[in-house]
Amino acid sequence: MEGSKSNPPISFSFVFFLFLTVLSPMVAQQQQSPIKTVVVLVMENRSFDHMIGWMKKSVNPAINGVTGNECNPVSTKDPNSQSICFTDGSEFVDPDPGHSFDAVEQQVFGSTTFPSMSGFVEQALSISPNLSETVMKGFRPEAVPVYTSLVGEFAVFDRCNVKKQLVQGFPQKTIFESLHENGLNFGIYFQNIPTTLFYRNLRKLKYVSKFHQFDLSFKKHARDGKLPSLTVIEPRYFDIKAWPANDDHPSHDVANGQKLVKEVYETLRASPQWNETLLVITYDEHGGFYDHVQTPFENVPNPDGNTGPAPSFFKFDRLGVRVPTIMVSPWIKKGTVVSGPNGPAPNSEFEHSSIPATIKKMFNLPSNFLTHRDAWAGTFEGVVWELSSPRTDCPETLPDAVPLRTTEAKEDAALSEFQSEIVQLAAVLNGDHFLSSFPNEMSKNMTVKEAHKYTRGAVSRFIRASKEAVKLGADESTIVDMRSSLTTKSSNP
Repeated sequence: MEGSKSNPPISFSFVFFLFLTVLSPMVAQQQQSPIKTVVVLVMENRSFDHMIGWMKKSVNPAINGVTGNECNPVSTKDPNSQSICFTDGSEFVDPDPGHSFDAVEQQVFGSTTFPSMSGFVEQALSISPNLSETVMKGFRPEAVPVYTSLVGEFAVFDRCNVKKQLVQGFPQKTIFESLHENGLNFGIYFQNIPTTLFYRNLRKLKYVSKFHQFDLSFKKHARDGKLPSLTVIEPRYFDIKAWPANDDHPSHDVANGQKLVKEVYETLRASPQWNETLLVITYDEHGGFYDHVQTPFENVPNPDGNTGPAPSFFKFDRLGVRVPTIMVSPWIKKGTVVSGPNGPAPNSEFEHSSIPATIKKMFNLPSNFLTHRDAWAGTFEGVVWELSSPRTDCPETLPDAVPLRTTEAKEDAALSEFQSEIVQLAAVLNGDHFLSSFPNEMSKNMTVKEAHKYTRGAVSRFIRASKEAVKLGADESTIVDMRSSLTTKSSNP
């Protein structure tokens, strides 16, 4: 779920990166994995049924998708209420459906005490009369042809739930540091800004060389067989005319997200590392779109004993709504559908914490883990252990996606909540956060185009200053403290 019903001190909608936090006490010897490189691409704000649900009919009947008989009442309080049923006519989505803590609570529970998944229509109607039909639509498989091809060729996880918890400063040790400590490499390939820098530890000088411009480095590193053991790709988060957003966050065109996935896949397929690679594509949250599978809400362990603020005092003891998750590797059987995991606990589920837990098993990392949640989360290393040799019939190219949006990017629009949080990060990197005591002050009057320019400049300035500090012999654990560019009018730290 989303956090607390009250406004927490800092609550980021990009909490999907919490899956990179190091967790779970498992050190047993594991079977040798054929995977040497794990590539993770996290998209934004779409549910499983919305993106993949209709593939049950035309791609693989084993998928726990939709039939069209899934409906939500207009009012969960009226037993005689009219209903809106799920259809396959999803197109370009604007505006963004509700996905705050309160909105998700209403969507999942309606007027019940269990996750009946009955309140999506009612919650959407509280925002806009037309939004109720929007959240009850999924894409036809031909509208998302890249995913349709990947689901048919590789593996889809039809029970992967969002891990939601309150973010409190990002001081956690991460899977990146665990890999680094054990002599393995990682790399962040970003397009606007690496949101992984919300983790303060990753701003240390010793990691500055791990951050790469996607357009400049990803294809080259893949072609040269030099992709790191853990490769994270960050999409474009700002929708401007010259460079449309490709993160799938409404109101961004999912055709651009399909284009990104196609580019990543085809780059990996042509790489000499292909036969040792696993590509994981998932989403940070469901974004307010309907999904029919009940969210796990009983006996889900609280990660670290913390609770959210008043008035709800949320215990972080349930998971969020199911999201699309696709895994790609020549070691995966064609048409694989993965549902619940086999342990480690009887009620374990696949969720975002499953990614670092699996990486630890695949790479035999001896590092200590931090919370109870990854100890409980299911792992998926078995998906690449069923074949005795890598497949040779994997497609070299994927289909093209047809744009769904008929208008240009709204680069003069106000920022979404997520984009405002990205600007807050950029302000910290740039030293501008000292100019105001209000976290959203920097972003409240920015347009999308202005925010894109500001964040790119802040990241460039921070990385440049960090690399200069490395050249000057600064301690590798140092974090460069930038001076405000707005007060100094200087490009120097």
